[in-house]
Amino acid sequence: MGKPDTRRLDRAIAQANRKLAAVQNREMWPLDGRERRAILAGLAGGGYRVVRGGSPARAERKLETAWTSAETRLIAEIAALQAERQRVVTEAAKNKAAKKSSGWW
Repeated sequence: MGKPDTRRLDRAIAQANRKLAAVQNREMWPLDGRERRAILAGLAGGGYRVVRGGSPARAERKLETAWTSAETRLIAEIAALQAERQRVVTEAAKNKAAKKSSGWW
């Protein structure tokens, strides 16, 4: 028995890491629809407040919350993928050990 096939999980982990780096650089492409709408609403609201002569503090907090929630979602996704990869590797090792011990020489 060879190594466990984790290529799909490895690709998904790498893609999630790229998405996380993009979100930390404040890029919009990795966001889902809800997060994208929240950020655009915060930008629009903050711009409106600035034009009207007000303080955009609430809109800035809304933006920061949206970016933070996107980062949190991606970090949780990466952790879940890594746990799944570890489970696959452990299960393959367990099967290999069982196969070795079941033979009678």
